[in-house]
Amino acid sequence: MNPIEIIIKKRDKHELTRDEINFMVDGYTKSKIPDYQFSSFLMAIYANGMSIRETADLSFAMIYSGKTLDLESAGYTIDKHSTGGVGDKITLIVIPLAASAGLTVPTMFGRALGHTGGTHDKLESIKGFKMFLTEKQIIKQLQKIGAVMIGTSGDCAPADKKIYALRDVTGTVESIPLIAASIISKKFAEGTDALLMDVKTGNGAFMKSHKDARLLAKTIVSISKVMGKKTVALITDMNQPLGHTVGNALEVKEALDTLQCKGPDDVTKLSLTITAHMLLLGKKAHTFTEAYTVAETHLRNGCAYRKFIEIVKSQGGNVKQIAHPYSFKKPRYIKKCKSISKGYITNINTYEIGMIANILGAGRLKLTDKIDSSAGIVFHKKIGDSVKKGDTLCEIHTDKKECIIEALERISFSIQIEKKKPHAQKLILGIAK
Repeated sequence: MNPIEIIIKKRDKHELTRDEINFMVDGYTKSKIPDYQFSSFLMAIYANGMSIRETADLSFAMIYSGKTLDLESAGYTIDKHSTGGVGDKITLIVIPLAASAGLTVPTMFGRALGHTGGTHDKLESIKGFKMFLTEKQIIKQLQKIGAVMIGTSGDCAPADKKIYALRDVTGTVESIPLIAASIISKKFAEGTDALLMDVKTGNGAFMKSHKDARLLAKTIVSISKVMGKKTVALITDMNQPLGHTVGNALEVKEALDTLQCKGPDDVTKLSLTITAHMLLLGKKAHTFTEAYTVAETHLRNGCAYRKFIEIVKSQGGNVKQIAHPYSFKKPRYIKKCKSISKGYITNINTYEIGMIANILGAGRLKLTDKIDSSAGIVFHKKIGDSVKKGDTLCEIHTDKKECIIEALERISFSIQIEKKKPHAQKLILGIAK
């Protein structure tokens, strides 16, 4: 086959065959096709899209570009994935909650990407926690306690890693087929049988518009069906940070609060809703109401919290640190951002909040940056809350004294206060299944 002919075919809006897609992905992964040709291929996809069948074939090609896990001996498995948000610590709650209710839940996740936090970085704030396990260890832990939380292996779907890096520098990131294939390839290379997707939309999400988020959700569900996998996709709001905390150790502590029924309402509600849909996928309940009640029961009776401790212990983490959250690393500086006017908070630039958290040390501005687990932002007020002049809107936590003034100024511009109270925002905006 000839890469140029395949590029021209897609450029001219024709549908590619499975063999043609396999040829391009395999050739690029093995460095037989150069960056400049594969960039043209990606741009042709970006401009003209792909059918569901093409996108499924692309996903298959990326899955089988590397090692796949065989989790059959662990039973029927269900994973959960989010497209990324600010303050999104939901995975830390859902995985032990779902496992405590009888599901087998293997999950792999990445590091922070752009303005969004990464579950990998959050769990690294727990001393000794092992982010990587062998396939044998994964299966053993799933059989024993029903859950495992690990970092994404470089052996799984290596084509995705290479293709994503190229998309990032060629203006082809915002393509529904490419996004869907990237997500699906990583998740199903892990060997999971079913998937619960949390597709974020809003000013703090990669999918800014509800229309694009809905299309991505439907695409992922449709591809999964073609591949013989069951997927449900929720569309959820990301027009403000989830919960009150942004930053790695801060979010772990808020997740622990939620697992002990002391968490924010939005974090608790979303965690229970996602878990309920996972229970339906796993046939542990017949209706959503029944599934939600099961999830709520396992949260309130402490089973989910104990399951989290069990996971941490099994993966070498410091259980005493979980029992005593004050033992997490503390920042050198905690500074308050105060309101300069009275009224109601009507808007938060969530993307900007994520970038400010990175500047404080919670994320990476460049690949070589070291993450500070204690850095981040704690919100005292959210959209719809009333404020008076001088009220504390949030606190910044950092070791970087030189960043404090800039961070406080940028946060002030990121939080909009008006006289009229805004309408209540919906947290869960839709579902595709």
